Amino acid sequence: MNENNLTSCQEHDIVISMKAMAVGEIKTHFSEILKEVQSGKKVGILYGKTKKPIAMIVPYDEGKKFKRKIGILDGKAKIEFRDDFEMTAEELLGLP
Repeated sequence: MNENNLTSCQEHDIVISMKAMAVGEIKTHFSEILKEVQSGKKVGILYGKTKKPIAMIVPYDEGKKFKRKIGILDGKAKIEFRDDFEMTAEELLGLP
């Protein structure tokens, strides 16, 4: 496998240290790469003639819970409904 070490991404002002490979190499050696990821390593994906970093394959962590922000007011506003509040699914969706 012909691999590069990705050490910086100036466009986003971040510094990363990992193995990085072009898309074609990843397709050719996908099973080997998955074994490396399974052992805890991260692999960067480089794309195009300039080999620009576009993505990363990382180990799956079952214990890690992903928290998603829902909208720009997430955590900034509190919504309460009265006990007598009722709305059907049709009303919510604006269906006649």
